Amino acid sequence: MFDVTRSCYYAQRLRRRTPDVERLRLRSRVSELFSQSRSSAGSRSILSLMREDGEQVSRFKVRSLMRELDLVSKQPGSHAYKRATVERLDIPNTLNREFGETESPQVF
Repeated sequence: MFDVTRSCYYAQRLRRRTPDVERLRLRSRVSELFSQSRSSAGSRSILSLMREDGEQVSRFKVRSLMRELDLVSKQPGSHAYKRATVERLDIPNTLNREFGETESPQVF
């Protein structure tokens, strides 16, 4: 009906029934390493951690496993310094710095 041979149909049906034990083990390991890194490790970092443990896996395999598990690396943002909204009365302005422009700059 869909131009699929009978052998391919049954082979695909059989493949769906049997879980890939190795892939499930790798998914579990990727998830464990990702949670140990507090959701900051990407596929390359997880790959290096897995290779330290003796795993033979490629970066793209780790990336696809992370996609299956919906794991997204979250890097911490940069530090934002607070802007002073009021003048500090306990810190005197001894230099009395005024940065207003008095003359226009000369253009060469």
